[in-house]
Amino acid sequence: MLDRITPLILCRNEEPNIGRTLAQLAWAKEVVVVDSFSTDATTEIARTFPNVRLVQRPFDTMARQWNFGIEQIGTEWVLTLDADYFMPESFTRELASLQPSPEVSGYEASFIYAINGRPLRATLYTPRVVLLRMGRFTIFQDGHTQRVRVDGRTEALTERLVHDDRKSWSRFIERQKSYMRQEAHKLRTAEPHTLNLAARIRKLRIVAPLVVMPYTLFVQRLILDGRAGLRYAAERFVAEVILMRELWRRR
Repeated sequence: MLDRITPLILCRNEEPNIGRTLAQLAWAKEVVVVDSFSTDATTEIARTFPNVRLVQRPFDTMARQWNFGIEQIGTEWVLTLDADYFMPESFTRELASLQPSPEVSGYEASFIYAINGRPLRATLYTPRVVLLRMGRFTIFQDGHTQRVRVDGRTEALTERLVHDDRKSWSRFIERQKSYMRQEAHKLRTAEPHTLNLAARIRKLRIVAPLVVMPYTLFVQRLILDGRAGLRYAAERFVAEVILMRELWRRR
């Protein structure tokens, strides 16, 4: 199965992450990396891997960037990865063992969330379809990120990917400000019946920041993960505060 899969990665200024992610993809004949004109060492690091094909495109939206990357793929399947996803060897072995029937169009992965290499016992990060059969899906923009509409059956993978973003706190804040401007626009303009429970809670503005920290620390028990758990709870709290501010600003 592995020879039927091309990993696709989008990146911009991912110097702390990209080398670790690409090192786990030596099994792939080709890895397509779509770079949004990074100003750090991202492209230099990517070019040190002999199986990487680096292409560049100015960033406009996540969906358009992903669709551009999809156009570069020549295999039957594409594995869509963020630059801060780490693929354990057990995940690679599961991909190799797959024998998809003709009606299967995608495979969904769950995630382990890590802080500087320390895995957490839980996360708010939701599963997503990462392995897709070419020609059987549509990528569209939804708020600050992309979504995938799969034409056909999806199945769940047993092994999990690791989300381990090692960029600085200031970079996290910078990205959240951009993301939450787009998310606020989505929440304000979407038909209410199209919003899930989490989105409806966020639209109440003040509720989500008050709930997210006790929920992650005590309901998800991340308080037991020490400094890493506290860092994750702080990240989620700050992200919700930024979104709340954007929602109030656009009243």
